[in-house]
Amino acid sequence: MMDSSSPQPIALALTGLVKRFGPKIAVDNLHLRVRSGCLFGLVGPNGAGKTTTLSMATGLLRPDAGQAVVLGHDVWSDPAAAKALIGVLPDGMRLFDRLTGAELLRYVGLLRRVPLSDIVSRSTELLEALGLAADASTLVVEYSAGMTKKIGLACALIHAPRLIILDEPFESVDPVSGEHIRAILRGYVNSGGTVVLSSHVMELVESLCDELAVVAEGRVVAAGTLDQVRAGSSLQQRFLDLVGYTAAAEEALSWLRSSSGSS
Repeated sequence: MMDSSSPQPIALALTGLVKRFGPKIAVDNLHLRVRSGCLFGLVGPNGAGKTTTLSMATGLLRPDAGQAVVLGHDVWSDPAAAKALIGVLPDGMRLFDRLTGAELLRYVGLLRRVPLSDIVSRSTELLEALGLAADASTLVVEYSAGMTKKIGLACALIHAPRLIILDEPFESVDPVSGEHIRAILRGYVNSGGTVVLSSHVMELVESLCDELAVVAEGRVVAAGTLDQVRAGSSLQQRFLDLVGYTAAAEEALSWLRSSSGSS
């Protein structure tokens, strides 16, 4: 990894992002900075605005207000330059699933203007690294949920982007494949790349990420290094405190506990 003692350029800068869906404010004046050479986690409860934020950061969803800048390029005023630097794995991404895994990577590589010789070699390496080599000639529509997630990750990586943005990249992925993905992401960051990933799993973020932000109700409520955000507590407990978790719902289910004990 790059030396964090010296200031690093900002890979992703989100300033005053706002997104409304009817009367609901999904993202509410959100500010975030991610330095280059960092593996950055974005965590928050369901409905906190994580996916909406990442969609605006990558040009998939236009914000109502605010700015998203990738390595100096505004995502909305200079989209071609910004998007050329990003690899994206959206949550629930639709793929051209009537192509085989190898065909899909070739297609994405050509769209990303990767030389054909590089597409061939990179596809082979990605499929092998992600445990998909034996399924390279299988139609993506026949892939399991975990395999689909992995081929989507391969599509995000094939053009060697400088910033990778991943929405729930480990969801539906088995533990062995998960370790392969961790190694790929850590090696990428060690070579100077930047990763932003969202996750609901605190243990994953705590073991993998250098820095993180906690989002609740469309705003960043804490951001910094792991130690700064944890503030002397476990990440799980700190997260629950920040998002306002209470045990009231559990206490209200007394009828369920009493019924389970009856014969």
